[in-house]
Amino acid sequence: MSYGGRGKLPPLARQVPAPTPVPGLPVLTDVHWQQLRRFLPPQKPQTGRPATDHRLIVEAMLWVASSGSSWRELPARFGPWTTVASRYQRWVKEGLWTRILQVLLPSEAVFLSSA
Repeated sequence: MSYGGRGKLPPLARQVPAPTPVPGLPVLTDVHWQQLRRFLPPQKPQTGRPATDHRLIVEAMLWVASSGSSWRELPARFGPWTTVASRYQRWVKEGLWTRILQVLLPSEAVFLSSA
């Protein structure tokens, strides 16, 4: 069967593997959140528009890490997956994600996620 040129092929059937949960990743509680807030940048920078709620972003990052899903599979309730993924990448480069995990996980269980 011919589809007549580039870009005309039917989409490939994509099989999404079952998520691989990360054991030991806690739910973000109010106590954890109070400890994390001091590490995070200001919610409203001096210039520009306010950032998406940091708590929602952290919860989205934890969802990806605990479910084993990709950024694109992030539920809509967390907002655009691109926002969460880009903030994650920035926070990893700044060392902030490591500090977040140190607050959330016992010291013997700290790991670096590559989500």
